[in-house]
Order: sequence, then C-alpha cells, then structure tokens
Amino acid sequence: QVQLVESGGGLVQAGGSLRLSCAASGRTFSNYGLGWFRQAPGKEREFVAAIPWSGRSTYYADAVKGRFTISRDNAKNTVFLQMNSLKPEDTAVYYCAATGRWSRGSYLTEGGYDYWGQGTQVTVSS
Repeated sequence: QVQLVESGGGLVQAGGSLRLSCAASGRTFSNYGLGWFRQAPGKEREFVAAIPWSGRSTYYADAVKGRFTISRDNAKNTVFLQMNSLKPEDTAVYYCAATGRWSRGSYLTEGGYDYWGQGTQVTVSS
C-alpha cells in the first residue's frame, strides 16, 4: 500500500502561482511512477502531468504545457507540481496518484494508477 497526501492548494488570482506537494508513505516511493490529475465541477477527472520512477522524463497535458512543472524528490518521498501563470480554467480539485505499472501511455489514464490521494482544491479567480 502507498498512502498519498496532497497539500498546497488554495485561492490565487489569475496569473499567480501555486506549488502542490504530495507526500507518500508505505512502499518504496522510488519504485513508483507518479501523476497529477484534476477534476473541475461537473467535469471528468483529467490528466495533468506525470513523471516515471527515474524522473528522467516528464509528460504534460497540452492545457498546462509550459506553465506547470512536475518534479519528484525520492529522498523526501514527495512529488511536486509547480503551477505558474494560473488561469481560471485551472480551478479544480487536484489529485496525485502512484503506479507500479508504468508503461507507454498508461500514465495518461486513471486506470493506469494504483493509489490516489484525497485531493486538494485549487481556485483561480479572474
């Protein structure tokens, strides 16, 4: 089992920045690929960003590419999502997720992940 706890959400004005953190406990963190998803009111949960266990590559949804950065610190069992130039349409509950089954394309879908955090609210005002 892997337990994931997100933090860092809040209210920010458009154009501002937030840094989300997701602390993991349980099994060896460095063995897992990690992802961030978000769900806006009335919408499906969608992929935001992902990073494999090695941290050597990163993947982003088109909507956040160039504004968001995912990173991980295996020594601290934590994954981060730095969000810059925030827009009102970034408003959502953000979830981190972990997978021991990383493969090509699997990181894009909810079904590719084994463990989920409880989510943290991000609200961007215009």
